Amino acid sequence: MNTKTDEVAENQSKVLLDRVWNVVVHNDPVNLMSYVTMVFKRVFGYSEEKARALMLEVHNRGRSVVWSGEREKAEVYVQHLHSYLLMATLERAENPSN
Repeated sequence: MNTKTDEVAENQSKVLLDRVWNVVVHNDPVNLMSYVTMVFKRVFGYSEEKARALMLEVHNRGRSVVWSGEREKAEVYVQHLHSYLLMATLERAENPSN
């Protein structure tokens, strides 16, 4: 096996993992559950079932990772969620190898 090729592939995988960011929605006492579900459907194009499951996770656990991907797109999603008056933050996804 070519160890140099293996090393390059491993480094590329690490770079890709470092690029993953989470969009997190936090629970608040203001927005109705039906409203949050509707926002998830509009912003992310989620089905009713997926949007409702994420909304329930926000409601029951206080937060939910609603999307993961590259930082630039995650930042746009956070701003979009803010425009709907949802409490949303951006956080780096945990590296599974840590």
